[in-house]
Amino acid sequence: MKLYHSISSPNSRRVRMLLAEKCLHLPLVPIDLGRGEQHSDEYQAINPRRVVPTLVLDDGTAIGEVPVISRYLDDTQPAPFLFGATDEEKALTAMWERRIEQEGFASVMEAIRNRAPGLENRAIAGPHDYAQISELVERGKQRVKNLFADIDARLASSTYVAGEQFSVADITLLVTVDFAAKAIDVVVTDEYPALQRWYAVVSTRPSALA
Repeated sequence: MKLYHSISSPNSRRVRMLLAEKCLHLPLVPIDLGRGEQHSDEYQAINPRRVVPTLVLDDGTAIGEVPVISRYLDDTQPAPFLFGATDEEKALTAMWERRIEQEGFASVMEAIRNRAPGLENRAIAGPHDYAQISELVERGKQRVKNLFADIDARLASSTYVAGEQFSVADITLLVTVDFAAKAIDVVVTDEYPALQRWYAVVSTRPSALA
């Protein structure tokens, strides 16, 4: 297997963190998003959506979309299992990861892609062009702040997002927090003490620092 990724892509970082947590070492094939390599004929043949990351299996099968790649690796590779071990853990992990991705990660993406000058008519990643909508910038920021408040309440009674074990939900949240701070200047303030406690722990994991 090999992973097509970009060092600047938060989505790619999510998969790289999962690989590090599971001590998996795959060949990494860099795609330069700044130079538009994702739009090349060669890469489109691998992933027609022109986004990263993409996992290519030994037989040439290409798997896109971060949750799907992550689930495949968790199902087929050795423990630790990052989607949970029991049915209940799996359900809670999937629920929280979906909330974080939809309400947090996608909201940061919405805010940055609707304001960046270099993304005019590219407000949504993928093969189709979409005009920027300036009103979505502030809405995206507010959605991220709302998620931080909701997660802070959750972490007030839970060590990690989905329970007492580190999971893929924590990976997605960490990448979202760092992405929000860097891309749209929305940071975890003292208003969210439980989230700050969680971040201090999770951001020092080897997978987060790699």
